[in-house]
Amino acid sequence: MNTEIIDAGRDISGGYKVNVSRGTNVDRVSSEWFSRPDDERYLSLDDLFASVKGRAERSRTRTVESAAIRVEAHRDDPEKLSLVLPGTDEPIAPTHWSFGQLASLVGAPAAYLRQLPAPLAGINLQYGLTNHRAEQIKTMEVADGRTELRAVTGPDYGRIYDHELVSAVQRIAGNGTGDTRWKVPGVLDWSTGIYNPRVDVTKETTTLYASDRDVFLFLVDDLNPIEAGLLPDGSPDLYFRGFYCWNSEVGAKTLGIASFYLRAVCQNRNLWGVEDFQEITIRHSKYAASRFAHEAAPALSRFAESSPAPFIDGIRAAREKIVARSDEDRQDFLRKRGFSKAETGRIVETVLAEEGRPPESVFDFVQGITAVARSKPQQDARLQLEGKARTLLARAA
Repeated sequence: MNTEIIDAGRDISGGYKVNVSRGTNVDRVSSEWFSRPDDERYLSLDDLFASVKGRAERSRTRTVESAAIRVEAHRDDPEKLSLVLPGTDEPIAPTHWSFGQLASLVGAPAAYLRQLPAPLAGINLQYGLTNHRAEQIKTMEVADGRTELRAVTGPDYGRIYDHELVSAVQRIAGNGTGDTRWKVPGVLDWSTGIYNPRVDVTKETTTLYASDRDVFLFLVDDLNPIEAGLLPDGSPDLYFRGFYCWNSEVGAKTLGIASFYLRAVCQNRNLWGVEDFQEITIRHSKYAASRFAHEAAPALSRFAESSPAPFIDGIRAAREKIVARSDEDRQDFLRKRGFSKAETGRIVETVLAEEGRPPESVFDFVQGITAVARSKPQQDARLQLEGKARTLLARAA
């Protein structure tokens, strides 16, 4: 069976045919795409890095005694509340995010405090700070015209700066616009089934994002598709590599990296035909920076530089491993692996409808299971089926 990386010299500027009925769908990037306003969208990794690096350079962090923080509110401005930290007389304004963090640390309901006039909210917050049992907190302040309190965390919070993650991606992806193999993705034309890898990077198409709370990046190697077997019509089954990563230096989320193979990205930035999805997450605990340096960043580099041969070999092994030649075999194979009678029937029917024949190989069953998983409205049920499919594929490989 033919399995190869399509020659990079071959002209694919007009795109290539893909089949997205196989594999799983991942909507994480689409969720980011839908929710980001224009000022959180960047057209290159250079622009993104300059923004988050500049913000970090204007910031400072320190650990202070919570009881020494003074809350100020003015009766002539009932909506304004500021804080005076130890060692300075200059008040700073909490952001919406840091106010919620501060309220949470002292056990006060942030949503309720926000409904109160500032003087009354200040009294409640001051009481909480004065009686905070943990005593110490870590602050992150940024000067940008005025000084703002960006984050409030526990003293052992292990901050990984957003620019550190962007820099790690730049080392493998350059500017993210095609100067290396890795770039902002193209788009699938649903009317033709053609995936076009060459799309101008605009505010509408970009997948490089950053806000005052986080950073999120998605890049692909879609100019070098991988051929791993054939579709029922005899055309090549094409994949390409992709990864996305995220971080929040203010404690809004973990740091994480997800790598995978996929068949297409649509206009709404949904990922289609995803296979071999793997994820690393790192909590911002005391040793988070060390774990990022020794685990996450090297894992990203390994994936970027790795050969697709193990993935292709796994697909080949799953295609060649025939496990069922009769209806009774198909029932036995699935029922022995924990699938209900109803699920078994749906999996077999799905493969028959999509492939034009009943499932025979491990690969056939994996594709049927993931197709049924996509139809599940409950996330837990969907993830459970996708997990079973991954297990089957891994054992075949």
